[in-house]
Amino acid sequence: MRKYLDIDLSTRSTEVKEVDGEEVIVVGRHLIAKKLLENGVATVDPLGPDNPLIFSAGPFAGSNFSNANRLSVGCKSPLTGGIKEANSGGTFAFAMGQLEISGITFHGASDEWVNLYITKEGEIEYEDATPYLGKGNFEVGKLLFEKYGDKVSLSICSPVGEYGGLLAGISFTDPEQRPSRIAARGGVGAVMGSKKLKAVIIDRHKMPGFHDRKKLMGAVREYGQRLDNDAAIVSFRKYGTAMVGDFTNKIGGLPTRNFSAGTLVDTKEEPMRLGGNYIRDLNLERGGETTHACMPGCQIQCSNVYADKDGNEMCSPVEYETLGLMGSNCGLEDPDDVARLNNVANDLGIDTIETGAMLGVLMEAGQGTFGDPSFMSDALDDIRAGNERGKLLAQGTARVGEHYGIKRVPVVKKQGISAYDPRVIEVTGISMMVTAQGADHTAGNIPAFECDGKTTEELTEASLEIQTICAAADSLGLCLFGRSVTNESIDFVVEALNDAHGTNFDESKFMDIGKEALEMEWQFNKEAGFADEDDEMPEFFFSEALEPTGKTQRHTQINVNKHLRTLINA
Repeated sequence: MRKYLDIDLSTRSTEVKEVDGEEVIVVGRHLIAKKLLENGVATVDPLGPDNPLIFSAGPFAGSNFSNANRLSVGCKSPLTGGIKEANSGGTFAFAMGQLEISGITFHGASDEWVNLYITKEGEIEYEDATPYLGKGNFEVGKLLFEKYGDKVSLSICSPVGEYGGLLAGISFTDPEQRPSRIAARGGVGAVMGSKKLKAVIIDRHKMPGFHDRKKLMGAVREYGQRLDNDAAIVSFRKYGTAMVGDFTNKIGGLPTRNFSAGTLVDTKEEPMRLGGNYIRDLNLERGGETTHACMPGCQIQCSNVYADKDGNEMCSPVEYETLGLMGSNCGLEDPDDVARLNNVANDLGIDTIETGAMLGVLMEAGQGTFGDPSFMSDALDDIRAGNERGKLLAQGTARVGEHYGIKRVPVVKKQGISAYDPRVIEVTGISMMVTAQGADHTAGNIPAFECDGKTTEELTEASLEIQTICAAADSLGLCLFGRSVTNESIDFVVEALNDAHGTNFDESKFMDIGKEALEMEWQFNKEAGFADEDDEMPEFFFSEALEPTGKTQRHTQINVNKHLRTLINA
């Protein structure tokens, strides 16, 4: 049994509902889509009070079940105009689980800026947030920990979210109290800002009650052993997500200088300094941490704490998507430059994928030079200040491209494409085309899938399968990086869920959850006014051959959607 909180910020009233059974298990993306559809949110103003903001924790939240303390944040996206589930690590879902809270929906909007505090006794307190406005996330986090003590977790609306910048995510604190774990995509931070909700503070308490705690703890240990024995997990733990950069650069699918090339460096001539091998060795030499858990209990530990040449912490984390979009996509080659900019972005609580794509377009417009970190730093300063230029840049890639009349704008549904060039990494490209989430790699990413020689139909089938798996994992509070083990252990995970909550959840429902979530998301976007034409890749991917492979975009939305419907109907 857990609780679901419906909090009306307009009236400062709370409705508490007890939930059990599958209502505790099937959450995240599935719950978000279901609630948004049921409440007719598709047609509302995304920055108006009728757009709810949902925090959803998984069924294992509050325990040490590895990679199972992810948080889903959902709403109608002000960036895309469609549905959005943004996913984050950190300690917030863990704290929700410890207080036996399954989910929170924030309704309406406060008249004045407020912080909201959820105590371990279940009380909800409000405080004036005025003293925290305009400050960076690191300062806000420090002040809130000083006020509420160490045994809390924080959710913070950044200064960019305060003024409605669509780059803004929602920042959550990691196990060492850094507010650097971000539900980043889709402008969810602007939605939090529109509600004048500056921060949510929640008490951390103790392990929650479970149906059969002894069996669950046994499952925690067994799952951990399976992770330890999995080759993919061992690689993630050793090299972190940055290792993906070594791979995408090698195959020619790394976004480089606004997607004008697929390789940053020829590794026969020089090292790939934005890749996992180089960064690991450099970080070890400097005394940084090459393995780091973004959330309590995680044994994958694919994150890091990046150190400068003097051994001082420069940024945590430095991840592949940031290295790709704010690094190679902007012409940078030095990881120190990326880490420095990444740290500023974390302080601003902004999406580094969208920000990097936007800056690449800005350079394309002749406003800056590829490879110039000082230009990028100045742009971030403007975004922080919220001046006229900063507010323009904070509206994201599509709107900046439109402002400057740029044709080479890498977006789908007005959201920046992630660090996988769709001309080479084709299954991920198809996923980014058709997902209701906008161009989002977490909705269906398999970069190592062999695409050469395969038809649109074959690749669409692979895309739908990985989309379904990802949607299922996101609906159970599970991190996608554990899927090499999870996908082979569905029976085991289901048994652990039943031990945890005394349910009779069936293994066969795992994929059904994913299918249902996808179908509800597509239905939401249809009601929001989206059509098949919105699933198309930008024209330049079709007309420009990507060096060094010479590949162009092969798959049109017409052919992809035609086969997708055949697969869904089957």
